[in-house]
Amino acid sequence: MAEQTMGGRYADGAAAPSSPSTSATSWPAIIAGAFVATAVSLILLTLGSGLGFSSISPWPSRGVSGTTFAVTAAIWLILTQWVAAGLGGYLAGRLRTRWIGTHTHEVFFRDTAHGLITWAVASVVVAATIASSIGAAGHAVGVAGRVAAEGASATSPASPTSPGVVYDIDRLLRPADPGAPLANPQPEVAHIIANAALTGDVPDGDRAYLAQLVAARTGVTLEDAQKRVDSFFSDVKDAETKAKVTADAARKVAAKASIYLALSMLIGAFIASVSAALGGRLRDEHP
Repeated sequence: MAEQTMGGRYADGAAAPSSPSTSATSWPAIIAGAFVATAVSLILLTLGSGLGFSSISPWPSRGVSGTTFAVTAAIWLILTQWVAAGLGGYLAGRLRTRWIGTHTHEVFFRDTAHGLITWAVASVVVAATIASSIGAAGHAVGVAGRVAAEGASATSPASPTSPGVVYDIDRLLRPADPGAPLANPQPEVAHIIANAALTGDVPDGDRAYLAQLVAARTGVTLEDAQKRVDSFFSDVKDAETKAKVTADAARKVAAKASIYLALSMLIGAFIASVSAALGGRLRDEHP
């Protein structure tokens, strides 16, 4: 048989014979490449998780910053996709069967398609593996959700035990003299704080009542008691603001991580296709 040229014809000018009607997809090569890519991905992801956990710390001035962590995670995800997809796609290209009498353009397309399918299969397997590994956590969240749903009636606005209703009961039974002996004023104070957190404001009547209560319980002047109350609510508001800032920072990090993950997967798809085309070309050069 004459040697085929890059133009899709043989060296003597004869047209290449048509391909058989059987499928051109070499599933054994695809599955083999996908399993290799999955294994490499899991190894690198596990290693990256260990390095990431060792680089962060809940203590101030320790560990890397959130921005550094996000950038490092993005680089590691891209590297993981690069290595795993490249290796899996290359093996899929080298292990596929040789297509005799096929146009070189068609061979290139089939090889790149094999690499893309290999990457897709590996991505699905990795996603399924990660999902199964966190299944226990998801089950725990589901149980907590059912418990919360069952207890919703006890915490609804019309329930006697809801924070708003408890606060209204305390205000209804509030003594005219804050200095009157109480077994334990802390629950009532906690209810006032809960209502302030729920409504976002502290009524003037509550501020005055707390100041009188503090003055009666501690013996300080009413002016000093009012300062204590104002300082306390200021600290509570600052803590709430810090919690919101932390939550917003976590949201931004999660958003960046999602974008970086999508970018790394696109890079992995491209690398797998190119690697499969390279592996297929070497496969045909060395029959």
